[in-house]
Parts: sequence; C-alpha cells; structure tokens
Amino acid sequence: MFDNLLSFWKGKDFLKEVLGDFERMLNDTEDMFKKVCKKLLEGKSEEGLKDRIYKIDREVNQLEKEIRKRIVEHLSIQGSVDLPACLVLMSVVKDAERLGDYAKNLFEVTELLEKPLDKNIFEDLFGDLDKKIINEFSQTRAAFIESDEKIARDILIMEREIVKICDEIISKLSKSSFPANIAVCLTLLARYFKRTAAHLTNIASSVILPVSDLDFFDEKLRHKNENKKN
Repeated sequence: MFDNLLSFWKGKDFLKEVLGDFERMLNDTEDMFKKVCKKLLEGKSEEGLKDRIYKIDREVNQLEKEIRKRIVEHLSIQGSVDLPACLVLMSVVKDAERLGDYAKNLFEVTELLEKPLDKNIFEDLFGDLDKKIINEFSQTRAAFIESDEKIARDILIMEREIVKICDEIISKLSKSSFPANIAVCLTLLARYFKRTAAHLTNIASSVILPVSDLDFFDEKLRHKNENKKN
C-alpha cells in the first residue's frame, strides 16, 4: 500500500484539493482537541467556545462529504485504475471525521463536571497524555501527507502506549473513592483519549497496511510479533 499511495499521490490534479481538504480536517480536529484540553486543564477557554467547537465539527463533516464526492466522481472517470488508493482515502476521511466527534465529546465532559477539574488529580492519573495525543496529531499528518512509513510505524508504537495508559486509568478509577461525578468524567476522558489515538493511528497505518487490514492494525501487528517469536 505504501508504494501504491506514493505513486497515486503523484501527478493527480484532483488530489491536490482532496489532500488539502483532508489536511484541513486534521488541522481543525487538532485545534478542537487543543482548545478543549485547555479548558479542561487550565479552566481557560475562548469566548463562545461551545459554538466554535460545534461549528468546526460541522465543517469537518462537510469536508468529509465533499472529499467522498470527489473520489466517486474521479472513479467514475478513471475506472478501477486508482481504486485501492481511493478506498484508503474513503476510509481515512471517516477516521478524521470521528476525531471531530470525539473532540466534541470531550467538550461535553467539561459541561458534565460539577466543578473545575483538579489539575493535580488529572496529572496523577493521566500524566502528559494530552500532550502525547497532540504530538500524535502532528505525526499522523506527516505520516499520511508525506507517505512516511517510518513515522507511521512509530505511531503504531505510540498508540499502544496510549491504549495501555488509558486502560490502566479506567481500572484505577473503577476502584477509586472519587465522587461519582469526578469518576465518571475522568473515565469518559480516558475513553475519548483512547479512541482519538485509535483513529489517528488508523490514518497513519494506511500507508503501511493493505486496504483489507485498515482499522485492524493492532491484530495485524500482534500476528506479526507472534510469528517472529515462533
């Protein structure tokens, strides 16, 4: 798939628009994620943040529709020549759209909190997990737009670390004595962080996995590792 994507990116005029819009989806959802984390952890947010978050989410949804429409139009003219790469694009734009949904869900957690989140509690449980995910946004953008196989593989490792941390957080919270409101909100944060990382990794993994394995990168890697051990 890596070679197919590299060849597909070159010399395709329509793809300049598609990739530009896809990169905008990643940039916009990263911006949403950063703004919500700032409100969560610093208690600071720009005026009208809720309206802004929901507006960006609608724009991301519209970009997904436009990209898919252009891909269908392209395939109707080119036939099956570019089918594998177009299927990859169809898959990853859905992941980018889901990033917007989870950023919006994170904002909704800020509204569920009965009082501002205690930063010390967050840091004890999450450490710098928010920063790790922000870094994964930028790395994912580079991996996909530049078709960089090394960065994509690094992201797979990064995502497994994030998943482990999130699972441990949820386990700790299930045994904690936190008030229900705090425990529920922190659990939702861990879950949404985990899903955000997973969708970013789906995008990055598209440059190293065949179409049939997209969204199942973890099973693919686990199978490879088991074969190596044997």
